[in-house]
Amino acid sequence: MSVAIKIGDISIAVTRKDVKNVHLSVHPPDGSVTLVAPRSTRLDVARAYAITRIGWIKQQRARLAAQARETPRKFVTRESHYLWGRRYLLKVTERDAKPAVRLDHRTIHLQVRPGSTRDDRARVLHAWHLRQLHALVPTLIKKWEVRAGVKVRAYFLQRMKTKWGSCNTARKTIRLNTELVKKPRDLLEYVIVHEIVHILEPTHSARFTKLLSELYPNWAEARRELNELPIPSI
Repeated sequence: MSVAIKIGDISIAVTRKDVKNVHLSVHPPDGSVTLVAPRSTRLDVARAYAITRIGWIKQQRARLAAQARETPRKFVTRESHYLWGRRYLLKVTERDAKPAVRLDHRTIHLQVRPGSTRDDRARVLHAWHLRQLHALVPTLIKKWEVRAGVKVRAYFLQRMKTKWGSCNTARKTIRLNTELVKKPRDLLEYVIVHEIVHILEPTHSARFTKLLSELYPNWAEARRELNELPIPSI
């Protein structure tokens, strides 16, 4: 359970867990701030630590504010959509049949029933996105389980506002942002490796960085690329 503290106009969600070190994060897309601290940490101590990092928090928030946002999609013909980092044009066809999605060289063909709404079309395409992820994610998890020497008990796909992924270290499960289907495949792979390493090291400690660097030497470049790509307008 988290407790919110305020420093000026900045709200920080403080969570105390069984960790050794304090970890402060500013999350895309909206710049929300979290602080994870050892269970024994007093709230005034957590607040004092956050005050020393206010400059860094503001810098990260400014970077996120300047980051490009995706234009809200209307799901109409000739609109741009992305799959695995590649741009496609959407072609919408109305037909009195089961909704379907088909991909060819440059086009995503979206078949919907007559009179379908924007939300109806979004749901059909989202379901197709989930199938694309489910077709790829298990293979990537298996690949990196072996290399990391851990076992992921389950994975989940979810629309997430502030994270690309998360890990429940106690249950050894990982959760992935469904928006990753729009990004290059190697960035999905980076997020999977990142979350798998959290099974070995729950916090972003020096040990975590060392393990991640050993497994995925280009992680910093991948993280930078992911965080520079346009983010959804939520």
